Amino acid sequence: MSSLKQGLELKQTQKLSPLQIQTIKLIELPVQELEQRVRDEINDNPVLDGEAMQSREDKDVSISEMQDERSGEGSAEEAYSPYSDDDSIPSYNLHINNWGKDERPEYNTFSVKQSFTQSLMEQLGFRRLSEHERMVASFIIGSLDDDGYLRRDFESLVDDMAFRAGLSSTPEEVEKMLKVVQEFEPVGVGARNLRECLILQLEDRKSTPAVENALRILTDHFEDFSGRHFQRIMTRLHISEDEMKAAMKEIQKLNPSPGGQIDDSYNDQAQQIVPDFRLDYDAGELILSMPRFSVPELRINRKYATILENSKYSTDRSQKEAATFVKQKLDSAKWFIEALRQRQNTLYSTMSAILAYQHDYFIDGDETHLKPMVLKDIAERTGFDISTISRVVNSKYIETHFGVFQLKYFFSEGLENSEGEEVSTREIKKVLRECVDKEDKHNPLTDDELVAVLADHGYKVARRTIAKYRAQLDIPKARLRREL
Repeated sequence: MSSLKQGLELKQTQKLSPLQIQTIKLIELPVQELEQRVRDEINDNPVLDGEAMQSREDKDVSISEMQDERSGEGSAEEAYSPYSDDDSIPSYNLHINNWGKDERPEYNTFSVKQSFTQSLMEQLGFRRLSEHERMVASFIIGSLDDDGYLRRDFESLVDDMAFRAGLSSTPEEVEKMLKVVQEFEPVGVGARNLRECLILQLEDRKSTPAVENALRILTDHFEDFSGRHFQRIMTRLHISEDEMKAAMKEIQKLNPSPGGQIDDSYNDQAQQIVPDFRLDYDAGELILSMPRFSVPELRINRKYATILENSKYSTDRSQKEAATFVKQKLDSAKWFIEALRQRQNTLYSTMSAILAYQHDYFIDGDETHLKPMVLKDIAERTGFDISTISRVVNSKYIETHFGVFQLKYFFSEGLENSEGEEVSTREIKKVLRECVDKEDKHNPLTDDELVAVLADHGYKVARRTIAKYRAQLDIPKARLRREL
C-alpha cells in the first residue's frame, strides 16, 4: 500500500486586479463597441452619470470637483471620508477627460461589407410565390456562400430544411426555387459552380456572335478553357483566332464571384467602421489625434456622496447597508473610469510607436516604405506586453490622408535583399504584382522565372515563397494567365 504524504509547496501566481481586468476588456473594444459599453455601465451603475458638463451649481458634479471642495462643513471631502486612508481616490482616477482636441460630435464612417443576403430577400419579396415556396427560396438564399454560390446538394438541403426549419420539401422543389433565385441580381448568383455562374451571366447578355461562341466554349469545352488550351478549342469549334479573342473578351467581362460585388443600389444596411485614430499631414508634419466621439463623459451623481456622508453619523442599519452598497458602486465606478483612462493612453502610445516606426510610409502611403514590423517591435518601444499590443491592433482603424487602414495592415515579416537589408514582405508582394502585370501575357512568367526577375530587382526569394505570395495575391499559375 502506498502511504499518504502531506507537505507544503510554495507557488508563485499572478492575479489580475479588477482594474487590470477592466482595462484589458476595454482595450480590445473598437470605438463603436466602447460607446455601447460605457452606456451599459451607466445603466448598470446608478452612481455614474453620462451627461454633458454642467456648472458647479447643478445637481451632478465630477469627483475631481467634489474633492477640490476642501472647506466648510459637509464638504465633498467628508462625503468621501471612507477613502481617506487606505483607499483614497485621486481625481484623475474618477474623471475621464483625456480625449483628443477634436471636439466634433460627428465622425466619419466607412462601409466595409454590403448586405448581400438582404438584397436577395428584397428581390424575393417582389415574386408571386406561395408562402411555402417563399420559405424554401429563403432557405436557399440563407444557404449561399459569401461569393454567391450554392455548394450543397438538393438532398442535404431538403434534410436541413426539415430538421432546422420544420419545412417539408423535395429536391425537385428546391431546384425549381433555385432557378427563381438565379434570376435575381447580381446575375450569376445561386450558381453551383464556376461554369454555371459564367453561363448564367452570358445567357443574360444580348446575343452576338462573340457571346454565342463564349457560350459554346463554356458549355461544351470548359475543361479546355480552364486549361487555356485555346488552339484545341478553335480547332473543335472551327473558329478563327479573332473569333476566339472576341469570345474570350466576353468571358473576361464576367464576374466569377457575384456575391462579392453586389451593386450599391442594394446597400441598405452596410456594416460601418469608425476609425479610432486620425492622422493628418500638415506642413511636413504628421499629426496624430483620437477624435472625440459620442462616448459620454462619466461623472458621479452627488446624491450618493450624501448617502455616504449621512451614514457616518447614523446608527440606522438600513442606512448603513445603503452606504455599503454605494461604496461598492463607487469602487466599481473608480475602476471603470481609470480603465477608460488607461485604455486611451495605451492606444495612443501604441499608435504613436507605430507612427514613429513607419514614419516614411505615413508620409505618402507608399508600400515600398513599409518596414518589417512585428508585435514585439512595438512592445519593446512602448514597454507594453505583446498581448497588449495584439489587443490594441485588433479591430482598430486609422484614418490617414491616403486612406483608412486596419492597424494590422502595418505589421509584416521581413526578408533580406541582395544587399543584406531587411525589407517588408509587403514590399516584395508589390514588386511581384508589378512583374506579373508587366509580363507578356502570351508567354507568362513561371514561378522559377519570377524568382530570377525578383533577383534582378534585388530580392532573394525562394520558388516556394513566390508560390505562396502569388496565392495570397490571387495570381493564377502561369498556364492560367496565358492569353491569345
